[in-house]
Amino acid sequence: MQVDGLVGGRGIRPIAEYLDDVRRFATDANFLDLPTLCWWAPSDTSLHLQVAAGVLLSLALFVGFAPRACLALLWALYLSLATAGQEFLSFQWDVLLLETAVFAIPFAPGTWRPRWSGALSREKPPSPFALFLVRWLLFRLMVASAWTKLAYDDPSWRDGTALTFHYWTQPLPTWFGWWAHQLPAWFQRASCFVMYGIELGLPFFAFGPRALRIAAFVGLVLLQLLIALTGNYGFFNLLSIVLCVTLLDDAVLGRCLPRRILDRLGTPRPRERARTPLLVAQAALAALVVLQTTGTLLVNVRLQDEPPAWVASVDRAIGPFRSLNDYGLFRVMTKSRREIEIQGSEDGAAWKPYAFRWKPGEVGRAPGWVQPLMPRLDWQMWFAALGTRRENRWFDPLLDRLLEGSPPVLALLAENPFPERPPRFVRAILFDYRFTTPSERAAGAGYWSRRPLGTYAPARSLR
Repeated sequence: MQVDGLVGGRGIRPIAEYLDDVRRFATDANFLDLPTLCWWAPSDTSLHLQVAAGVLLSLALFVGFAPRACLALLWALYLSLATAGQEFLSFQWDVLLLETAVFAIPFAPGTWRPRWSGALSREKPPSPFALFLVRWLLFRLMVASAWTKLAYDDPSWRDGTALTFHYWTQPLPTWFGWWAHQLPAWFQRASCFVMYGIELGLPFFAFGPRALRIAAFVGLVLLQLLIALTGNYGFFNLLSIVLCVTLLDDAVLGRCLPRRILDRLGTPRPRERARTPLLVAQAALAALVVLQTTGTLLVNVRLQDEPPAWVASVDRAIGPFRSLNDYGLFRVMTKSRREIEIQGSEDGAAWKPYAFRWKPGEVGRAPGWVQPLMPRLDWQMWFAALGTRRENRWFDPLLDRLLEGSPPVLALLAENPFPERPPRFVRAILFDYRFTTPSERAAGAGYWSRRPLGTYAPARSLR
């Protein structure tokens, strides 16, 4: 739905032009530095085929056809698209999806064809080591998300006031986030410390007995649901919940499934010893996890400014594959909200705004829900407002595509204010936004109030 407008031939950052620049200015760069199939076919057709193959493999994985092979191929395809997507596919949930696929390969069944009935009775349970690796990924994700907030020098995370800013300064809030922002300050502070308790305490229960694991599942899933209610983070919360499911076992899940389904599933087979190649792969993955965790821990607890050289060398080697990562959103809380409004004009005097689908624009429009879809351009506009247009190399090309009237780029927006022909001029104005109060909204002010801050990008034309 978005690939043409983002990195297609008439998109904001065409992958063909990007790879041409790489060949021109980094002559020693190769596939291991930028692992994407677009090295050999940087066309729109190639992008479409990669996406289509990913959809078909996802369906095959869903029905149980060769799960390990499907996961490996899906990992390779998503890595290729994430690399081709440049800054538009560089979010933490993109690398979490890649890392989850890697950890899921040894965890997945080793079968080759779907089994529609009696599946459990013929399926081998995953090895304890494979299960441990998946739970360790969940542990790292949750603990790192909380620890990085405390380790960085932002007093709002330490005194518990961060949530008084968070609901309205996050990239894509929901209308439920507007209501959450109206809660009293003491409740916001309490919520912040409860979040620390869940993310720093409950993950340790993942390695305990069943009762503790169930408690961890309930607390972590509840946190993810609350986050999803107040903000749009694509498939991040859903993927985190999927990882939490590994805290449960058949006995727990059996209480939730109807009796007739349990009778069809049958009794699981006894666990069999994993084959040597799979054991070797799991051991190698575990070794890489230990190296990455060691380096991250030393830096995050401020014992070292940088990871040890031997850890850094491993990170450089595996870094382009984005499958062993550090996590932690909002390490420094944004305490104001800036929004960019792109405007077009026929004569340079009368200006019309371009409306985006999901990011704040019209002050009377309620923030909406879009997840699990990730509107990549809307998210990047939030990041762009935090800096200058020179720090966001994709912004000027976006303005140029609007001047050209590029159909795939215009399709990323809510509406085109110049349906007959593109405008002669475009510019970008910066505004300061904040949530309104209940009294302001009762008076008809809408969900947002805004005031102009100045020019973000001066008027430009194709000339």
